[in-house]
Amino acid sequence: MKKKTPSSSSLFQPLSARHVFWVGRRLVIALSISLCLFALLRIQFSYPSSQSDFISHSYLSFPSSSSSSSSSSSSSSSPFTPRRSRISHTHFEGPPKVAFLFLARRNLPLDFLWGCFFENADVGNFSVYVHSEPGFVFDESTTRSAFFYNRQLTNSIKVGWGEVSMIQAERLLLEAALEDPANQRFVLLSDSCVPLHNFSYIYSYLMASPRSFVDSFLDLDKKEGDPDKKEGRYTPKMSPVIPKNLWRKGSQWISLVRSHAEVVVDDEVIFPVFKKFCKRRPPIDASKETKNIVKLQKQHNCIPDEHYVQTLFAMNDLDGELEKRTVTYSLWNESSSNMEKGWHPMTFSYANAGPQQIKEIKGINFVHYENEHRTEWCSNNSTRVPCFLFARKFSRGGAVRLLGDGVVGPFDASVLSDTAP
Repeated sequence: MKKKTPSSSSLFQPLSARHVFWVGRRLVIALSISLCLFALLRIQFSYPSSQSDFISHSYLSFPSSSSSSSSSSSSSSSPFTPRRSRISHTHFEGPPKVAFLFLARRNLPLDFLWGCFFENADVGNFSVYVHSEPGFVFDESTTRSAFFYNRQLTNSIKVGWGEVSMIQAERLLLEAALEDPANQRFVLLSDSCVPLHNFSYIYSYLMASPRSFVDSFLDLDKKEGDPDKKEGRYTPKMSPVIPKNLWRKGSQWISLVRSHAEVVVDDEVIFPVFKKFCKRRPPIDASKETKNIVKLQKQHNCIPDEHYVQTLFAMNDLDGELEKRTVTYSLWNESSSNMEKGWHPMTFSYANAGPQQIKEIKGINFVHYENEHRTEWCSNNSTRVPCFLFARKFSRGGAVRLLGDGVVGPFDASVLSDTAP
């Protein structure tokens, strides 16, 4: 007896409307759940992970003036420095300002000179910020110049020479100055710096350039058989975040356009590496045992403030947007103490801060970099100019002589008789 084979019509019975509705509803639910999960994942990876992270990423900023717009567009696309969320504005009220950023141990011993300098300026063309020791307040009892009243940062930190706290303080100054959208140039100064020209000259010089002034050069390792060359300060521990070929060195006294100041403040990649691996070696004490001295001499030595900004900009491919020189003059001489040689800036006193010495400094128009066999002819927006706007280190006597010689402009002699703690 043959088996009856079912026909094709009996295998594919028509689906009822109720069955179709049930299947469709299941598909819609599954699709909705998938979309919700996808949206949650996007939120998780697109926003800071905590409220504190969100606050730290929410600083306001504004674009550079038209003269530095090209550098802004270039730096914003950097793969190394994530940019904080900033609200952009196309303009600000009034003229662009130069922000003068002072790194002070406590008070400003040359405030009388700077007071006269600012007295001969339009107050709408500049702003002043001071990083001093925590808790120190600039008022009529601590400074001779009203231009410094309450200009101290309220979030200052304790700073040690040659320590990472120095670049932390620099970043705090830049961060505070960026809150004012009119600040378009940012000049970092020490408490022993002096201006070499009047305000009008310095303002015009800085505003004319679309570039930052950053002394930056290669920090080469010691060559075999060269006893005079110091060991480079790079350590392989910084790799792969900071490759050796992008390690740079230079003066910490910089002048930045706004877009580059933002790069420094926004950096969350390079700074942690410096904090961990770029540390100053303890000074060598000749009274210690020879074995300990030898061990200390072999210890890695790194001065963060002489490398951080330069390396950060090299990592962000900004070398082409810089005048690779500083606008602050220092006269270096080699000295030795406790069995350790080192270069230190000479202090200008009343005796060696006369008109002829200042004229010679103001006449310098090139800088030679021996490591790179490079001579940097000083230019500003493709025009040859003198190299330096400021100088350090000046004693009070040296500053008094500058003032008396009229370097910063007219002044009231009574300021010299005023006293401040």
